[in-house]
Amino acid sequence: MRQVVQLPFSHEEVFQGETEQQIPYHRMYGKQYCVPALTVYSPSEVQELRTAAEAVDGIYCKVMRFIQQYMPDSFLEHQLGIHPGLIPAARMEMVTGGITRQDWIIGEAGPKCIENNTDTPTGIPEAAALENILVGLAEPAALTAPSAEMDARIQACFKMWLEFYAEQGLQGPVTFTSFGEHVEDRTNTEYLMRRCQEAGYEVFYAPLDELEIVPGEALYHRGREINLLYRLYPLEYLIDDRDETTGVDIGAALLELVREGRLGLMNPVQHVLMQSKGFMAAIWSLYERNEQTPEYCGFTLFDGAEMDVISRYLLPTYFSAEPFELNATPYVAKSYWGREGRGTLLLDGSAVQEEESAHDSTLKVKDQAKEDEEEITAYYENQPKIYQQLVPMEQVVIETENGAYSGYLLTGVFVIGGRLAGVLPRVGEKVTGDMAYYCAATVRERMNDEEEKEWRTWD
Repeated sequence: MRQVVQLPFSHEEVFQGETEQQIPYHRMYGKQYCVPALTVYSPSEVQELRTAAEAVDGIYCKVMRFIQQYMPDSFLEHQLGIHPGLIPAARMEMVTGGITRQDWIIGEAGPKCIENNTDTPTGIPEAAALENILVGLAEPAALTAPSAEMDARIQACFKMWLEFYAEQGLQGPVTFTSFGEHVEDRTNTEYLMRRCQEAGYEVFYAPLDELEIVPGEALYHRGREINLLYRLYPLEYLIDDRDETTGVDIGAALLELVREGRLGLMNPVQHVLMQSKGFMAAIWSLYERNEQTPEYCGFTLFDGAEMDVISRYLLPTYFSAEPFELNATPYVAKSYWGREGRGTLLLDGSAVQEEESAHDSTLKVKDQAKEDEEEITAYYENQPKIYQQLVPMEQVVIETENGAYSGYLLTGVFVIGGRLAGVLPRVGEKVTGDMAYYCAATVRERMNDEEEKEWRTWD
């Protein structure tokens, strides 16, 4: 059982003053989200996560480049589920290394990466700011914060992006946008904005509904032209956006500005390729056919070390459920653009269970704006799916305001600019959902081999 350190303070005692300012959404939907406790990792676990996550990030970037250069539009549209209107911009080879969050399960077979949130990851202030506050409240001096370098990684990432765009002739203030009335999205966005400002850049915040676009000309906020935009808004939503008053296809017009070199987006548009869950099946397909790639493109895609990373840390993932059904192997069906568990199915050969999935707040406003729940459900169920081997999650017990809660641990790992930056533990149901608890990460130092072996013993 995973060790959890309960802090000797109530929720109200912890989440006030500076802490509440950093994370104003410590309660969501009338329920506790952040708990005054710490999820304990060993030094060796964090070191393996660092090595593994950075290697997986390298695999993702390499496959993204391969798909951009060698795969036809039909593959992007049908195997990855990319909207045809997104494809031209997604093929632009921008700088690699952005703000991403991988989701990992740490189990008896070792850590396994089950998803990669590459377009609009959230949970940033929790790891970058709240974790350090909570670790500082703990008694044992041997506890440290694994996300201590996250602010520096964010700053370095913006510097990398903005130097790249400056070479393309895009300079000036950086505008940050999200749903202005959505507290979690806005807090995440403004946290990044402040780090960008600390890196020496001029910044502005502009709510999404205040942005104006003139097709073929520019994007504006209150008459100010925008050349550089960080947006916490999924591209699969953007491409369908249309101004009901003017009839302008907002998404198409904005992406045209990107293609023409008039607007620099962060994360870059190419990240939508990796955000598609079809990308995981593409990696596994290329892995199984690695020896055949010279016939297709003239070179072997993965070297021996990369093949080892894929086999060790990624899971068999296919465009069809047949490989699992033939062997009666438990698996998960995931919608390509599933968020917060919609359209996610757990299948074990005898039962089907639908649950919530990975936590990304960007869907909440969209969901709340829809009055017809059936329409929401259909949006996800009608999407194509990928099929991934099911691995058991580690159980953990945490104390909440409603008493002890026995849930399952999902370890989010932020990889920013190709480097591990932070850890985001969440405790929820078998598929981590929107209502999961955040229980900050800590590393217990000075743990000898015997202590770690005893501590990591599975129940």
